[in-house]
Formats: sequence, C-alpha cells, structure tokens
Amino acid sequence: MATPLVAGLSVAAAAMGSRFMIQAWQAFRIRAAMPRVRKFYPGGFEREMSRREAALILGVRERAALDKIKEAHKRVMVANHPDGGGSHYIASKINEAKDMLMGKGKSGSIF
Repeated sequence: MATPLVAGLSVAAAAMGSRFMIQAWQAFRIRAAMPRVRKFYPGGFEREMSRREAALILGVRERAALDKIKEAHKRVMVANHPDGGGSHYIASKINEAKDMLMGKGKSGSIF
C-alpha cells in the first residue's frame, strides 16, 4: 500500500522540479539576451543645478570625497569633451556639476 503512495509522491516531486527548472531556464534565456548596460539618467537638465543633479551627471554620491569627484569629472569629460566631438553645452554642465559638488558654488555657465 505504501509503495504506490511513495511512487506517486516521487512522480509529483519530479514534475514540480522539472517545471521549476524549465521556468528558470526560460527566465535566464530572456535575461541573457538583453545587454547589461548601465542605465543613465533619462531626464534633461534643471534650470538651477542642484547637488542631486550634479551627482547624477558625474555618477557619484552627493557626499563623495573630492578625489572621487575629480576622477569622475575626468572620466566624464574625456567622453564628452568638445575637442573630441562632444557638446560645449554638455561640457559646461559637467564642469558646473564638478564645481557644485566641490563647493565652489555656481560656475556661471553661459548656457
């Protein structure tokens, strides 16, 4: 009497395990097809730059150390420098963000 019960439970466990494995494989296959890229801030610039926006532009925390801010500024400026095909507007916003986070106040961006 116990043998059919054990066999039934074994089949049910195997079926549930197989179902879980198939669902996990399908989720992995969908996720593996998507490129793993960093998401960037989707919005435009605010009229008056805040510390939050400056931190988002440079990709650091609002209370980051000065060396982290300088390193992030250099990295972002290399990618967006006007001499390398970048925008003057973006470069001025990057510089303004660095000045804001380093405590130098408003840089007086012409844009």
